[in-house]
Amino acid sequence: MINLSILQAILSAWKEACAWDGMGRILIPKETFIVGPLVLKGPCKGPIVFQLKGVMKAHTDLSIFKSDVWIEFQYVKGLLVTGGGTLDGQGASAWPHNQCPKNFKCKILPTSLKLSFVTDATVQGISSINSKFFHMNIFGSKNIKLQAVNISAPDESPNTDGIHIGSSSGIKISRSIIGTGDDCISLGPGSSNVSISNIFCGPGHGISVGSLGKYPNEEDVVGLTVRNCTFTGTTNGLRIKTWEASPASTTASSFTFDDIVMNNVYNPIIIDQEYCPYKSCNLETPSRVKIDNVSFKNIRGTSSSQVAVNILCSKGVPCQNVKLIDINLAYIVQGVAATAACANVRGTSSGLQIPPSCI
Repeated sequence: MINLSILQAILSAWKEACAWDGMGRILIPKETFIVGPLVLKGPCKGPIVFQLKGVMKAHTDLSIFKSDVWIEFQYVKGLLVTGGGTLDGQGASAWPHNQCPKNFKCKILPTSLKLSFVTDATVQGISSINSKFFHMNIFGSKNIKLQAVNISAPDESPNTDGIHIGSSSGIKISRSIIGTGDDCISLGPGSSNVSISNIFCGPGHGISVGSLGKYPNEEDVVGLTVRNCTFTGTTNGLRIKTWEASPASTTASSFTFDDIVMNNVYNPIIIDQEYCPYKSCNLETPSRVKIDNVSFKNIRGTSSSQVAVNILCSKGVPCQNVKLIDINLAYIVQGVAATAACANVRGTSSGLQIPPSCI
């Protein structure tokens, strides 16, 4: 059963705070609440603080979710989500129902927290655990800061991306610990001017741009900086992935990856333009996504696979202006040297190159 009184109390408090001509504040006290789907919608007369001190648990009955979101803020300008509390998606009951790793047209399970068409917002000092699908999703939003967040789910949990960004600009993510069953942070089409720093990622699939090119008329991804991050035991470190046989002719450009530590990472540096998790892809048609102006600088640590640098670009639209600067990645097998593999890439390498550069 959904506790309607809690849901109604939050909605009532939101309505009053949103109508307040000043800064409104909503406090979720230090207790545990089971809360059903919740949409908190603006525009509001002034900024709002959503202070989560307790634990909000998502309902485990999937039939009550009429959309693919648990908690969503919409059309708000000036939002602060804080308080040191926890969002518990209770995802273990939902993960067996996730068919997305197998089915292209799967039903999407609920994301724990989504900001849609939100401007000038900060999410800080809260935790998100065991989401049913993504933990946090930033969509159609501008000037968003996410800092000092703690995100966790088991490494075998499907599609539990920590933070996903799409059709949004001016996003800054910093000083956070993220361990999931999928990407720690992922960027989808339309992401621009994104800054990521001081992130500890693991377990998970690393920080990924993409996958891109799945649908026609996708927006470009332009402007990403990733600095001073540490990856431990992840499948990937820094990854750009585009679909094989992609219908979209888009661009992914102006990316800087700098001062990164890899600890036992399977693919520390990877560009994969033949991404296809399903058997039905047309491998005869190259990706049409253009990758341009990508810099990997001061990337160091250990690789759990021998191919520490793997840059597989499209034979139809080769990668341009890819730079490898001061790379020092050792294979964890003692006495065996790490290697680099490249295809359809144009660029330069300079400084220390371990493994020897293939550019």
